[in-house]
Amino acid sequence: MITIEDFKKLDIRIGKIISAEKVSDSLKLIKLVFDTGDKQKQIIAGIAEFFPDPAVLLGKEMPILLNLEPKKLRGNISEGMIIAADVDGRPIFLCPEEEVPPGSIVR
Repeated sequence: MITIEDFKKLDIRIGKIISAEKVSDSLKLIKLVFDTGDKQKQIIAGIAEFFPDPAVLLGKEMPILLNLEPKKLRGNISEGMIIAADVDGRPIFLCPEEEVPPGSIVR
């Protein structure tokens, strides 16, 4: 269990994918660059097996966790985490019902 104060520490915002490409030398990783309103953030996600052509992800909006400690994966820095539902091991993106400005706060 976490407290509401713990939850308030999470910086979850809507990001819009502006770049998507496979990470070289990896079968699982895709490098995503998100517009978060005031800056761009790079997130490395293990979703390549579900998106053989990462270009289909361009323009998608979804919640992302921004204040996660950065991590280096295959020489690339991941500056956050996408938030998606897991259905039998497959990621299902949680997308706003209508277009919202990148960087919009998720509460």
